[in-house]
Amino acid sequence: MRKERLIVPLLAVMVLGWMAGQAASSLLFERELERALDDLEARGDLAVQRQDVSQGWWSSTGRIELQPLFGDAWRLELGYRARHGILSTHLGGEAVLRHGPEGKRLFGDSLDSSAPRWEATYRTLTGTLEAGLRLSPLRITQQERELTFDGGRLTVSGEQGSWQLRAELDDWQLSDGDSRLVVGPSVLNSRYAYTARAHTFTQTDRLSVSSLAWHQPQLRLDARDLALSNRMTLDDQELRLRLDLDLGEVYSADQVLLTGELEAELSRLHADSLRVAMLRLRDLAASGHHDLQWRAALALLEPELLDVLQDSPRLDVMQLELDSPMTGLAARIDGSLFFDGRRLEPLSLVELDDPAMQAQWRRRLDGDFTWYDLPTVAALWLGLPLDTRTLQIDIGRGQVRVNSRPLPPLWR
Repeated sequence: MRKERLIVPLLAVMVLGWMAGQAASSLLFERELERALDDLEARGDLAVQRQDVSQGWWSSTGRIELQPLFGDAWRLELGYRARHGILSTHLGGEAVLRHGPEGKRLFGDSLDSSAPRWEATYRTLTGTLEAGLRLSPLRITQQERELTFDGGRLTVSGEQGSWQLRAELDDWQLSDGDSRLVVGPSVLNSRYAYTARAHTFTQTDRLSVSSLAWHQPQLRLDARDLALSNRMTLDDQELRLRLDLDLGEVYSADQVLLTGELEAELSRLHADSLRVAMLRLRDLAASGHHDLQWRAALALLEPELLDVLQDSPRLDVMQLELDSPMTGLAARIDGSLFFDGRRLEPLSLVELDDPAMQAQWRRRLDGDFTWYDLPTVAALWLGLPLDTRTLQIDIGRGQVRVNSRPLPPLWR
């Protein structure tokens, strides 16, 4: 009898615990989703909204909208339905991509294909998310032009403060009459790690392309094993952008036409000024100025954007190596270029199409580059002695000198 008396309270505790777990799971999912969207918007390049939100203990629904801060080039709508459990939440829905001022659906209106579906799992205890989206094959034909894409898959995983993206894309081909561009299987790996509200962040991306071919009646180029990597870091002082490019091997007529590598970094972009510019950009978007022309938007942002240059940015080319076995030519170059960021008031971004303003910007450039093992044909082209093997390129207040001589006209 005593055991029977304990069963009812025990069941009641278990039911209450289960309901509390359901409620906690729903609240934690809602909190983390809100924080993730806020951090995404804090990057400054997207407007993020959530519409038609309905939250419950067992299930929640809503729609997430992503679009550029200005213009109506595209809008991505992610409708979702989340099913909450104590240990995890499963959600999924359609990914609707709209384009143009009328908001036409890419899948359904422009293309005779249904919108792709996505699915994800959120782990309540660890706060991690795993999501995937399958891209279906498609074909677009317009007169003699045709685009075909064999499909692919996108996966996103991570947690608050650290996200990873992997895109695996099958072949795609663009043809226009006798000309054809074919890009073989490609893989993009991206990682984004950040602090609250994206005050500081590091983003690394690596794109690998197994093959790329450009064919037309007079020219055939085939490239293999291309790789492009970039690293963008925003800390308390500056924004730095690092780029690494590996051309792999480029063939023409079954011979190696070109191989090469590039390593370069842009640094000393003022961090606080960049954050102010991003805040200003979001304020303009929030005030309803989505229809601003680029020149008008640039005029409103010009003071903040110029302030980004106050620490005198520099461009370092650590390595530029090009080799053409077919032609017997090669290039090995390194050096740095500096921008004078003092007294920025006379400069204008809006008036950059004015030759006088372009001259003002050029006068702020200084730097030097060295070209090692200069080919004889390059020395001949520059009017230098034919036995010149090292080319010193000096830039002072925008004026270029090569081996202490003024740069001669390159096209006569």
